[in-house]
Amino acid sequence: MQSCEISSDSTDDPLSSGLRRHHQPRIVVIGAGLAGLAATQTLLENGFTNVTVLEASDRIGGRVQSVQSGKATLELGATWIHGANGNPVYHLAEDNGLLEHTTEDERSVGRISLYAKNGVAHYQTNSGKRIPKDLVEEFSDLYNEVYELTQEFFQNGKPVGAETKNSVGIFTRDLVRKKIMTDPDDSESTKKLKLSMLQQYLKVESCESSSASMDEVSLSEFGEWTEIPGAHHVIPGGFIKVVELLSQEIPSRVLQLGKPVRRVHWNYSVQDAEQGPDRADHNQDRRPGPAPVRVECEDGEWFLADHVIVTASLGVLKKAHETLFSPSLPLDKALSIQKLGINTTDKIFLEFSEPFWSPECNSIQFVWEDEAHPESLAYPEELWYRKICSFDVLYPPERYGHMLSGWICGDEALLMERCDDETVAEMCTELLRKFTGNQNIPKPRRILRSSWGSNPYIRGSYSFTRVGSSGGDVERLAEPLPYNKSSKAPQLQLLFAGEATHRKYYSTTHGALLSGQREANRLIELYHDVLNAETTKA
Repeated sequence: MQSCEISSDSTDDPLSSGLRRHHQPRIVVIGAGLAGLAATQTLLENGFTNVTVLEASDRIGGRVQSVQSGKATLELGATWIHGANGNPVYHLAEDNGLLEHTTEDERSVGRISLYAKNGVAHYQTNSGKRIPKDLVEEFSDLYNEVYELTQEFFQNGKPVGAETKNSVGIFTRDLVRKKIMTDPDDSESTKKLKLSMLQQYLKVESCESSSASMDEVSLSEFGEWTEIPGAHHVIPGGFIKVVELLSQEIPSRVLQLGKPVRRVHWNYSVQDAEQGPDRADHNQDRRPGPAPVRVECEDGEWFLADHVIVTASLGVLKKAHETLFSPSLPLDKALSIQKLGINTTDKIFLEFSEPFWSPECNSIQFVWEDEAHPESLAYPEELWYRKICSFDVLYPPERYGHMLSGWICGDEALLMERCDDETVAEMCTELLRKFTGNQNIPKPRRILRSSWGSNPYIRGSYSFTRVGSSGGDVERLAEPLPYNKSSKAPQLQLLFAGEATHRKYYSTTHGALLSGQREANRLIELYHDVLNAETTKA
């Protein structure tokens, strides 16, 4: 990462010069993912110099993790820039030439997993037979017709009746089943096959939502997530290039890696006398006096702060918010953390010496014929592999070689994470042999997989609106503390950013980036107000 010191005399911005004349506020950013880096970059660009970023892991990027594999860059985390027009991640990548070598195979329109990018998705049954293309297209049209209806509950304010139970999965499964079973033109065997395909589609949908099951996803809130117009793009050099762009002007002294936070004491919950030797003042000596917030790290070091921007994932907040904050978070914020959803979606990359798939094949979709009728799919531990819904072919082969990327989500993803590479490789090979009918498929020569669920600093892939939650919970999660602006307590002690705090763009990289900028701008506005008030008073 390129770093450079920022001179406090390098701008004529009124805020910057005003901050030079007054004491610099002490700002701590927890987390160096896209939200934390965007917040830090924005603060530094606007004249704030006393900023410290505490990152628990030994790298920056958070849920962006690009791994080099020969000529290819594989994405264990974020892969797609979702939409173009108005997407800040897209414009950042485009303006800096990151998309120059993106091929047509690395662009997509519409919903990525359920539509072919280029080529044909092969839907295979566990008896080794390929489902005819016209049957797949017929079912896809039916499924997508119902999918469009799920958006209307939010957009049109339609009441959700008891028959839907406010669940995307239940609503979709019930309506698609009804349409299948009442079709007079289909044989019983065709109906059964379509019902099996429905279960496979819902598995894919669960991976896209990062939910254990679409039965957990709120129907009344599903349509609030907003899709940015334009194609989806892959960055050939890796999504980590966006991370590098955000961090390249952040001085190295600002970023502290391997610094997990034990507790955030806010609202003066730790007094000066309790701190002991003031180990935090070595880099925060510009503003004397008590600090409303003190950040305690796992290694025993403390950092004084006037403001802390918390970018911890929703998974971490679910696990640790009761012990992470002292005093505890307000009940309404804690309840929103509890109600909102996050689960694990993992990838499994398999590299082969030669392709066993045909040139036009862009994915292999697993359809279990014995799963036509269950209401919900709950697998015993030993059958975790049944949740692997598909393997995508990575194109172009000149860049990726002969590589497949598999998808698994929910509790089964966590079970996969506990297995060793050899076990997962063997199981994936057996699945590919079973579903393609080709018993000569060799074991992959290399396997690489993600483990977002068991990562103690992430604990999940991205958020969703779970049944019982709403966009209002996202807003409450994003609300800074203290709430009461008329209070004498210092304002904006705790600010919250991260993809789960963006009401329209949760679960996305652009949502994370925008949330970081949003919280930085709260502080910029606060100090504009402070400086303006002092100027008026003078």
